[in-house]
Amino acid sequence: MNDIVPLTRRTLLLIAATLPATASLARAQDASPWTKDAHAQLRLLAGSRNGPVLLGGINIKLDRGWKTYWRTPGDSGVPPRFDFSKSDNVEAVTVLWPAPKAFPDGAGGTALGYHDEVVIPLRIAVRHPEQPTTLHADIQYAVCEKLCVPSQAVLTLPFTSAASTEDSTLSAALDRVPKPANVGDSNPLTIRDVKRVGDKGVEVDTVVPEGKTPALFVEGPTPDWALPVPKLVARHPPGVKRFHFDLDGVPPGVNPDGAALKFTLTDTERAYEFNVSLN
Repeated sequence: MNDIVPLTRRTLLLIAATLPATASLARAQDASPWTKDAHAQLRLLAGSRNGPVLLGGINIKLDRGWKTYWRTPGDSGVPPRFDFSKSDNVEAVTVLWPAPKAFPDGAGGTALGYHDEVVIPLRIAVRHPEQPTTLHADIQYAVCEKLCVPSQAVLTLPFTSAASTEDSTLSAALDRVPKPANVGDSNPLTIRDVKRVGDKGVEVDTVVPEGKTPALFVEGPTPDWALPVPKLVARHPPGVKRFHFDLDGVPPGVNPDGAALKFTLTDTERAYEFNVSLN
């Protein structure tokens, strides 16, 4: 027979006092310690341990006024570089980039990236789901205010929790990753048409929810393409927001005809990603 112990007020207070410490310990197991640099701090987040594909994240906090860069940095800047090769029991890691913001680069151009705080989700394929898994990340990145400062962080975190305290944070970060879409989709935010104009120009017609201001970013098929950030033009056809950019930054000797371009369209609340063959 089990003994039933009455809970006195003193006992209840002691239990309540231990709960925050227990929650903090659980959270500590699902996040690495912060690694601090001059203007940023980084840590790894671990999602629930369940099956051969895990969800993790890189959490970056930036000092007020400082930014870091997207996978394509815009007119200037340095994209982050991630090395996960020293991880244990990890087959591959896919970086899932949240939609970026555009900001002045201090030299008259536009840079693309993040400010304040961002969580970059990671999809982690595990070799042996029944064995321990530890993620090791060597991160080369840059932060900028008016000038850019190169930085490095080396982070390690085991995935141990069947139900992680960071699952909701990682789920919210996933919501900021652009969803795959096709030109002409019926989404409230979409690309209606992409067409060549003259020798070098490209026009992109978008459909945007009422009252929203869209942003459009374009990437070439390889990292050596450095296309400019599309600009919203002053006049639009009815029901359309039109962007324009020139095919500057195409690698020397490369014909852009038929090139596979990637467009990211966002209105701050939602974001979609379109793969388009340039005709």
